[in-house]
Amino acid sequence: MQRSFELAACAEMLWRDKPMLWRVKRLTEMGFQVGLWNWPDHDLALLERSGARFSIMNGYLRGRLADDEGAAELLRTARETAQVGKRLGVARLNLHGTGLGADGLPVTPCDVVTGPMWIKARDTLARIADLAEQQEVCFTLENLNRSVDHPGVPFARAADTLALVSAVNHPRLRLNLDLYHAQIGEGNLIDLCRRCLPWIGEVQVADVPGRQEPGSGEINYAGVARALHALGYRGPVALEAYASGEPEAALQAFQRAFTVQGAGVAGV
Repeated sequence: MQRSFELAACAEMLWRDKPMLWRVKRLTEMGFQVGLWNWPDHDLALLERSGARFSIMNGYLRGRLADDEGAAELLRTARETAQVGKRLGVARLNLHGTGLGADGLPVTPCDVVTGPMWIKARDTLARIADLAEQQEVCFTLENLNRSVDHPGVPFARAADTLALVSAVNHPRLRLNLDLYHAQIGEGNLIDLCRRCLPWIGEVQVADVPGRQEPGSGEINYAGVARALHALGYRGPVALEAYASGEPEAALQAFQRAFTVQGAGVAGV
């Protein structure tokens, strides 16, 4: 058995009755990198001393991609967050098409994205890439689904995030390719991974329906893992999912799905 990817898990979604420091330490003990959401919710001094490797966290506090006021706020809070990310050693700082509020709903919903909005979003992300270069950090842009979790988010599909990130084409701006969201919004996951491969910074996973660990729903994640391995991907894969039962069992199921048997796996 060969673990072919850097495995991580979102601490926000597991052991939700435990303090965050306990969750972070338990994931570290189990050999996983740690994903976080909003850094102001946590005691940074404790996290800094936890010994954890942080794979990803939200890379901004407020802002939007596609208008002047929103872009200015996004850049301002992304600059602040970059300093926190460097303090914690976070590998990737995550962005969305617009700021998210309670229950993941967009602060500024948008159902129609115009041509000028696309151009503004690309230009905002180019400025983010310049900021990342200055701060020596990496930002990712995450795809989301609009029909279940995030109605009204612009630039939500993986096809949208791929178009924007590939247009900027900067090594410090990558895709956070979330396969849970992509399955709901687009499907055809293996081909999607192939198309996105040159720009992937992290892959996130959860099963559909229910947003729980691999094996709880309809996605053949073992097949996706073989495909990613065959494509040459060796980067981070993160479980951003709730546990259907005990969190440790969910993490073991995730680990099994993304442990490829043997090296040099053939095409899928």
